Amino acid sequence: MNKFESRYAQSPKEVKQMDTAALRDNFLIENVFEANQVNLTLSHFDRYIVGGAMPVDQKIALPNPDDLKANYFLERRELGIINVGGKAIVTADGETYELDYKEALYIGKGTKEVFFESANLGEATKLYINSAPAHHSYPTKKVSKAEAEIVELGTPETANHRIINKLLVNSVLPTCQLQMGMTELKSGSVWNTMPAHTHDRRMEAYFYFEVPNGQSVCHFMGQPQETRHIWMQNDQAVISPNWSIHSGAGTSNYTFIWGMAGENLDYGDMDHCAITELK
Repeated sequence: MNKFESRYAQSPKEVKQMDTAALRDNFLIENVFEANQVNLTLSHFDRYIVGGAMPVDQKIALPNPDDLKANYFLERRELGIINVGGKAIVTADGETYELDYKEALYIGKGTKEVFFESANLGEATKLYINSAPAHHSYPTKKVSKAEAEIVELGTPETANHRIINKLLVNSVLPTCQLQMGMTELKSGSVWNTMPAHTHDRRMEAYFYFEVPNGQSVCHFMGQPQETRHIWMQNDQAVISPNWSIHSGAGTSNYTFIWGMAGENLDYGDMDHCAITELK
């Protein structure tokens, strides 16, 4: 059975008063994947949806939650998918797309039916999903890692040497407001998005994976002068408000997917925070 959850937005004043349990209840998405179902969490920050589809031995459909008050899920939305499991097949209005590990698919507004299945029946695949409201229909398009815009940042000396793969962004293909990509940390590096930043014109969500067994990631959030942290495990996601930093440090290197939505498609539109000024 599919699962859908709706979460309200919070102000910095509210978050400042939260204990560990409250932070996790409001921002952490612990169960992104469950066998043969689609799990979705809607955040009231920019009406962004984070979720996962995990087909194992059957084809499963993208549901249409009652909360959307739509005739079908993508009536007023666009969808981004990145495969973080075995080879998958996604069918969008009859068109079939095969996705290998770390390949992405953009599905535009107006697509009425979307189905997910494993390319190898009985073997689970994991399709990480992000969705944002859309006001224009753009073509459905698959994007491989080879087609991504690649940026290399950081250094081993500062433990943040990483490769940014911009997959579903406006420099690669047209979207309304959804942007998604994947950052891979090099061996020996543990810090992501450091120096940290905020972007008041966009919210963001992170999904951490390739976290080795027995290791974890400490995700940092909050205003730069009032930070908080959430310990996260493999295959978990976290919601980041527009006003919040979003950074993390792992007990090992790892990979994470970032997804954003808001009124600005400029990837470089960031308000940077000096490392020495964080509190």
